[in-house]
Amino acid sequence: MLLGFRTELKLNNKQRTLLLKHAGVARHAYNWGLGLTKQILLHNRNNPTEKIKFPTAIDLHKWLVALVKPNNPWYYEVSKCAPQYALRALRDAWGRCFNKVADAPRFKKKGKKDKFTLDGSIKVEHFRVKVPVIGWLKTYERLPQGVRGKSVTISRQANSWFISFKIDVESIPTPKSVEVVGVDLGVLNLATLSTGEVFEGAKSYRKLEKKLARLQWLNRHKVIKSANWEKAQIKIARLHKKIADLRKDTLHKITTYLAKNHRRIGIEDLNVSGMLANHKLAKVIADMGFYEFRRQLEYKCQLYRSELIIIDRWFPSSKTCSNCGVIKDSLSLSDRVFNCECGLSLERDLNASLNLAKAVSSTVSVCGLGKGRPSQDEAGISIKSTTVDVSKS
Repeated sequence: MLLGFRTELKLNNKQRTLLLKHAGVARHAYNWGLGLTKQILLHNRNNPTEKIKFPTAIDLHKWLVALVKPNNPWYYEVSKCAPQYALRALRDAWGRCFNKVADAPRFKKKGKKDKFTLDGSIKVEHFRVKVPVIGWLKTYERLPQGVRGKSVTISRQANSWFISFKIDVESIPTPKSVEVVGVDLGVLNLATLSTGEVFEGAKSYRKLEKKLARLQWLNRHKVIKSANWEKAQIKIARLHKKIADLRKDTLHKITTYLAKNHRRIGIEDLNVSGMLANHKLAKVIADMGFYEFRRQLEYKCQLYRSELIIIDRWFPSSKTCSNCGVIKDSLSLSDRVFNCECGLSLERDLNASLNLAKAVSSTVSVCGLGKGRPSQDEAGISIKSTTVDVSKS
């Protein structure tokens, strides 16, 4: 299967300048293409009888070569792949917008999410990698062998540059100590397992929120684009990076433990974007990283040959008694203990994880990623319909 590998680059000033030029050309091409495509959409909306065909990535690149490059000679100082992949990313963004998966793409701003993609002859050695036009780039850590594909993506985060590419790895079967486990994600504790284990979230934003506010407060009166303003912006970006790294580190440790030691794992299909609309819980939910938790767990289950079962979001795992199966309609978020008439008194998240584990046990065993919708009947929790979506490896 293919995995992405990302590591920090060890650069000199000349290489940093060259990378900034590539990122600037990619950003300029993206913004030019976005402005052009918006004009085409506006024309088609105002003139329904004289519509213009929406351009493909190849059409945009042809127009870029004919109209933009002759007037901007600095395009020839970088690789031709930088604007080419930027226009391809723009066309993919419009495709997601047309399919109502994401919002319309926005114009890129200098200094924010700077990145570009190069392809061609790529050589990887122990502590350096050779990319087209730029040449050899050193890294701080040893690089893995078995690079798959002919493209690399170089991005900037804070004041550091990172390179990422695909590597081909084989699945690693590990001995499983637990056959079935249900995982309930929450705001107080990140994950509660049906085995009774509880994992706390990093809560890195809450821990460093005051320090971040202090840096932003000190930067409030600095002249924008001045030297001191840019230094302060780098400090703020580094702190944001530290917050994100602490969160990812915690998520990686938990998801690796789950995928290595549990054969079948059940989690709920949470509507994260809808949960973030609640302004009272949005900060806590974003600090936990629910979406990243599921993303990591999906590919790690394939890597360690475990099975991930996605339970339908409408399944009442928190309102159902894990002992008798009775559903309680009146259960608020402040009720942290689940009390049932049958005599069960259990912590709310643990009760939900037990219900998820029962739902996983009722599914048909498959290899890969499964999606199931549990329902309540006289025998307890069962699965009425199950659709399996095996991701490609």
